[in-house]
Amino acid sequence: MAWFKRKEKGITTATEDKMDIPKGLWYKSPTGKIIDADELARNLFVSPEDGFHVRIGSAEYFQILFDNNEFVELDKNMTSKDPLHFVDTKKYADRLKDVMEKTKLKDAVRTGVGKSKGKDVVICCMDFAFIGGSMGAVVGEKIARGIDHAIKNNLPFIMISKSGGARMMEAAYSLMQLAKTSVKLAQLAEAKLPYISLCTDPTTGGTTASYAMLGDINISEPGALIGFAGPRVVRDTTGKDLPEGFQTAEFLLEHGFLDFITPRKELKDKINLYIDLIQNNVIR
Repeated sequence: MAWFKRKEKGITTATEDKMDIPKGLWYKSPTGKIIDADELARNLFVSPEDGFHVRIGSAEYFQILFDNNEFVELDKNMTSKDPLHFVDTKKYADRLKDVMEKTKLKDAVRTGVGKSKGKDVVICCMDFAFIGGSMGAVVGEKIARGIDHAIKNNLPFIMISKSGGARMMEAAYSLMQLAKTSVKLAQLAEAKLPYISLCTDPTTGGTTASYAMLGDINISEPGALIGFAGPRVVRDTTGKDLPEGFQTAEFLLEHGFLDFITPRKELKDKINLYIDLIQNNVIR
């Protein structure tokens, strides 16, 4: 009977349709803790029972980091094109249209300029809800323009990564963004401006291979998945069993890939502390 058996084999839910932010009255964390959804929102989407950090998007991070959630968004109407006329299970052009309608986002990254603890900063934040936070030409261009704005106005730059990696529908156009963003970050360094990179769950693929790991200080939220290839691919390639906690933020901190792990409630204070220390300013 169809009531008890799958009609279709395999997982059919698209990555971008998988939601982590709760929609109902209750939320169940991976450890089985039940939390009231309103209480979870008041706690910045961190489970008070076990400290689990639920995935959030740019809107929530901007609210956390910008004073009074006041900021100016740069290049907010920039959208992706389909120069390769790519088709998989559907046309890339149709996929873009559908995900823009569903998420109300133009692409997988947003750039905001505003005050954090009283001083102006530029923040680029990725949205996993938009095709798995994949990095296409628009993502690279918006990050590059955000860095340009930081250099022009002598401002610190903050990057919040949350991505499955390069966007396969744009092929080489996507891969070129690794080099472009890395060059722009080199220019930011030449201007002696701070760059704080925050890796959130998940930060993988080409994102990890470029701007996510190039910060003056690289930080992460607790428990975040951070890596290049997935654990299964690494295991099959090396032919070896992986250590416990492989590719978690805690594992990367222990092995020197991260400088700090910072709980979400402390992000605003800690990021601004790092900026003040780098610039030799009075600690706010």
